[in-house]
Amino acid sequence: MVRVIRVRLDLSYRGTEFAGWARQPALRTVQGVVEDAIERVTRAGRLPVTVAGRTDAGVHARGQVVHVDLPPEAWQALPGRSARAPEEALVWRLAGTLPTDVVVHRARLAPPGFDARFSALRRRYTYRVADHPAARDPLRRDAVLWTRTRLDVAAMSAAVAPLLGLRDFAAFCRPREGATTIRELQELSWTRPDSGADAGLVVASVQADAFCHNMVRALVGASLAVGEGRQDVRWPERLLLARVRQPGVHVVAAHGLVLEEVVYPADDELAARAEAVRARRMDEEAH
Repeated sequence: MVRVIRVRLDLSYRGTEFAGWARQPALRTVQGVVEDAIERVTRAGRLPVTVAGRTDAGVHARGQVVHVDLPPEAWQALPGRSARAPEEALVWRLAGTLPTDVVVHRARLAPPGFDARFSALRRRYTYRVADHPAARDPLRRDAVLWTRTRLDVAAMSAAVAPLLGLRDFAAFCRPREGATTIRELQELSWTRPDSGADAGLVVASVQADAFCHNMVRALVGASLAVGEGRQDVRWPERLLLARVRQPGVHVVAAHGLVLEEVVYPADDELAARAEAVRARRMDEEAH
């Protein structure tokens, strides 16, 4: 068995000009750009990276996490003639290779048992909306949804409260054969900050153990329907209980969505978490 060194990378990207995370033929994707950059700086051939959560076209990330397995000789060769440690050398060499809409902030040796995808405890996203001209910042146009209707934040908060917990989110997920739509929604809150960078915006914070395809943007779409007065406060709960995707569920534009954070357990719990989640996912795909 060939020994490898597992490295964790923490990165951010502006999703505007990417066709999503996953590598696709003839399309510019975040995975493709990152893997190409790693190949160039390590000279170890194409090395696949494993990501904490795939993002769709146009979705941004501030706290994405991946891991990559490097041959030991490639890891040791990273500093070259410099006095940098391999971790620091990898960050600086990737900075000189990656396009400006992707930044690797940190590289480190992964603890035993770490898996960027399966070890994760939860993922947290934000979605930002400007519902008044005074809140519209053209410099943030590609990261904030602009709407023409003033939103009722209190109604939106009340509408999503019954959705929290371990639920079947089939009504808010794009169906995929063999995959479950049961998720633990740990947080879904709506606020209108009065200070800071998001002052005047309407901001959703959404956190779960994992998300199925389109789930966050569908939840936001249902919330906006209530906030704009097009649906009543109980409508999202009725959708949830129906457990069927309905035409009235609108998936909002991707550009307002940001993956903010991926949280992992303590190092001594990483392997057990990865094993449990991997077994559950494989079981889902077998049915």
